[in-house]
Amino acid sequence: MSGAATWAEAIVPHLKALHLGFLALWLAGLFALPQMLARHDRTDLRAEFAQIRRATHYGYVWAITPAAVLAILTGGILIFLREVFTVWLFAKLVLVAGLVAVHAWAGHTIIAVAETDGRHEPPGPLAPTLLTAALVLGILVLVLAKPGLAGLPLPQWLLAPLGHQLPFDVPSR
Repeated sequence: MSGAATWAEAIVPHLKALHLGFLALWLAGLFALPQMLARHDRTDLRAEFAQIRRATHYGYVWAITPAAVLAILTGGILIFLREVFTVWLFAKLVLVAGLVAVHAWAGHTIIAVAETDGRHEPPGPLAPTLLTAALVLGILVLVLAKPGLAGLPLPQWLLAPLGHQLPFDVPSR
């Protein structure tokens, strides 16, 4: 066993702990944001509305988004360190893309509420919360069960390299 392999194996538990911590913070934010957005009521006192809007904005920008980026970064590093290139992992990544879409929707809604001067009402918290819960449950099932999805009917172009060149020129060095 080479020194690089030993180093990579030794860092995996620490990366997993970081990944889970960042993931917990990101998911807590994704569950909290729809609840916070539902409290954006322009009929509240101006100071109360500004306080809720600021808390939502700063939480999204300074806590939830960095946690999302770091969770995805540590997860990507773990994929390559552990060399986990299986069908269940790709299914998990599709569900993670769903979490990214929920995250982007929350950011868009925060901006729309802040910049439309009362014309944009955020939706109720039930639908985004249920969607996030379904995505998280799907990810947990895939990660914990690691089901054998090799029998899924996938298109041939996804199963084997096609041997085509990239659609752009690569500079020579």
